[in-house]
Amino acid sequence: MRLREYIAKLEAAGELQRITTRVDTRFEISEITDRISKLEGGGKALLFENTGTDYPVLMNMMGSDRRMAMALGVDNLDSISQRIDNLLKSALAPKNTMMDKLRMLPLLADVAKWFPHKVSGRGECQEVVMRGEEVDLTKLPILTSWGYDGGPFITLPMVCTLDPETGIPNMGMYRMQIFDKRTTGMHWHRHKTGARHYEGYKRLGKRMPVSVALGGDPAYIYSATAPMPDNMDEMLLAGMLRERPVKMVKCLTNDIWVPADCDFVLEGYVDPEEELTVEGPFGDHTGFYSLSDLYPRFHVEAITTRRDAIYPATIVGVPPMEDAYIAKATERIFLAPIRLAIQPEVRDLYMPIEGTAHNLALVSIAKRYMGQPQKVAQGLWGAGQMMFNKYLVIAAESVDVRSREALFALLRRLDPHKALIASEGVLDVLDHSSPTTGYGAKLAIDLTDIDPSSEPTPLTKPRTAQPAGGVELFDTSLFDELGLLILYAEREWRERVDVVEYLTHNGIKAKYVALFDRGAAGNMRHGDLLWLAAANTDPKRDITIHDDTVIIDARSKRPGYGDNPKRFPNAVTSLPDVIHLVDQRWEEYGLGELIESPSRRYRKLWLAEGAEWL
Repeated sequence: MRLREYIAKLEAAGELQRITTRVDTRFEISEITDRISKLEGGGKALLFENTGTDYPVLMNMMGSDRRMAMALGVDNLDSISQRIDNLLKSALAPKNTMMDKLRMLPLLADVAKWFPHKVSGRGECQEVVMRGEEVDLTKLPILTSWGYDGGPFITLPMVCTLDPETGIPNMGMYRMQIFDKRTTGMHWHRHKTGARHYEGYKRLGKRMPVSVALGGDPAYIYSATAPMPDNMDEMLLAGMLRERPVKMVKCLTNDIWVPADCDFVLEGYVDPEEELTVEGPFGDHTGFYSLSDLYPRFHVEAITTRRDAIYPATIVGVPPMEDAYIAKATERIFLAPIRLAIQPEVRDLYMPIEGTAHNLALVSIAKRYMGQPQKVAQGLWGAGQMMFNKYLVIAAESVDVRSREALFALLRRLDPHKALIASEGVLDVLDHSSPTTGYGAKLAIDLTDIDPSSEPTPLTKPRTAQPAGGVELFDTSLFDELGLLILYAEREWRERVDVVEYLTHNGIKAKYVALFDRGAAGNMRHGDLLWLAAANTDPKRDITIHDDTVIIDARSKRPGYGDNPKRFPNAVTSLPDVIHLVDQRWEEYGLGELIESPSRRYRKLWLAEGAEWL
């Protein structure tokens, strides 16, 4: 399905809004999209037809459950999960007889049909060719999303590389900062396949060919984000999703093959002998800025396009955004492989939007023996991209881990001295709370043996919601359900000591106490507070137990003090003048009644205006 065909389907389904007025790719498109994507259910896809370039920009194309399913050609994502489940069960089942083995032949034949198909000649993505002096990345409508981004970034690139030893292709999605007309950054983290290929070329002393595809079938874009096993071609997944092979054409300046019907291809190379380049900052999917660091430089030797090319883009920042729906699809699609090949006792996997993919996951398991939750935690923390998970909640298979009420009933009765499983390991490089980049503490919470009908620990509710003792109380609506007391305080408050004194002085007995910065007071929703708590805490440093009370310090941390991180970034928001501009122009966009900027709420979290870290 070509990108234009997908757009036509979105429009026919009432899922697309065209914006014909002239908009700026610097900040304006992002602020408009942020307002729409945070609407209940994800709003609509947006096609900006007048960008000051030759190309329209498509935003929020997969930013709802319905559009995510449409992008993958199904009515419901569970149907894909069921297909994979059936496939794996057939493939992994014991083959005891010749008839059992023969029954596998049709299955193998179907799988063979999904492998990418190389075709000769040029593809639609090579209808227009720009080489040499014609190469100019500034002619593309590449977005600068947020006020303190390091520059424009390509945000939906399908980066195609080859293993230098085996020739096996990989397609990953790594953001690309535009440095000038012909060079970009290549932001592949140390754990990613692209980085492994880069190290391989470096050892061999060879220049690394790289091609970047943009657009085409949305199934390609999704597959580039998927947690595929290393050395498995992402276009095989795209073929499986479409139930037909992806047609591939050879690039003009290197030996990399790309989907024939994508919209743009950037061909070039990365030189491992070249010094790394400063890249960033970037308003990231964590909801915070990922700060400047050193990454390779990508040199563009040719740009090829369709004649009717459409530029696909996305923005990331404070959830929920489009990437949340992509993560939900991954959660459903890859549950079967996790259950059948990695952790067979896992019954369900749920990654709440507020956890921004890696910070928080909830699983239900079929528990049969003592120590099984610990085994599941360690197993999942060693499985693919689940190794980046920081907080893992484990419940019995009878528990609906998507039900707030069911989880609260268990958490309200938790014994923190028995139920918390501490560990250390790999974290996402973008995790800003850990003192060591890419490594830190993890915490699993074992709820499997808790009886939700048992008598909970007696609690004493706060007598007043007025500021007292140097802190400010949030509403206590979660107190009866969860036993959670939310406090706002300055960073000078010593987390455990001052909280204990406050509780004792006011006669409060709580199950959980969460401490937030004063900037979060009065304007944060419960989901926002969960996002902050998961992002701003290191389990080892910021979670302590006093008697039976769990104290959580979710405030920003002073870099350099004790075990605090070296840098602590600001939340991702638009600049005030951009917010004002979009407010003033809202009627011109044709988007109906004015939608308030989410950034007005989140800017109150800032540590300092313009500062990358405190």
